[in-house]
Amino acid sequence: MKATGYIRVSTEDQAREGVSLEAQEAKIRAWADLNGYTDLEIFTDAGISGSSMDKREGLQAALKGVGKDDALVVYSLSRLARSTKDTLEIADMLMERNADLVSLSEKIDTTTAAGKMVFRMLAVLNEFERDQIAERTKTAMAHKKAKGERVGSIPYGYYLADDGKGLIPNPDEQAVISYIRECDKSGMGYNAIARALTEKGKKTRTGKDFQATQVMRILAA
Repeated sequence: MKATGYIRVSTEDQAREGVSLEAQEAKIRAWADLNGYTDLEIFTDAGISGSSMDKREGLQAALKGVGKDDALVVYSLSRLARSTKDTLEIADMLMERNADLVSLSEKIDTTTAAGKMVFRMLAVLNEFERDQIAERTKTAMAHKKAKGERVGSIPYGYYLADDGKGLIPNPDEQAVISYIRECDKSGMGYNAIARALTEKGKKTRTGKDFQATQVMRILAA
């Protein structure tokens, strides 16, 4: 019998969950040995987000390699996909080939009706949890921004306060921002504003000439 293993980790995932590529592979190999799968091939996506299936070459190769009566084995559903749509799409594709899906963490086996039902329920819950995390993060960042605290990198136009949290207006950069806004109100385009800043000898924080994309970001802030 043939099994295809798929393992994935991003830097954030490994730091948070401690499930390294090596640990995932060891679990999959142990399962294959225990269940009599002597033909095992493992595909890897290292340091890649699970948000898009198309960008994961390892996953695409793994799916292509799964044939009739084979098994696709993953450490957990979160390693396979991050959306219900993608997860169920993979499941449907495997069912068309009469292939099985095995998720070791959730103990899912789609060869049974009960396994199929549990699989669909867990896929929905997995996406729900991810959406909750994103929602909490967005709320926390909005709260910090409203309080004038730093959110991510220090925005153009500000210094970082001594407490490491607050933002203090940078007079020189604020003057540039004001000039950009005046130019925008007068109807100048992004490229024209960038050229005008260069002619005035104004530089970005890194000492380079302004580009249209930077002007656009400043106006959108």
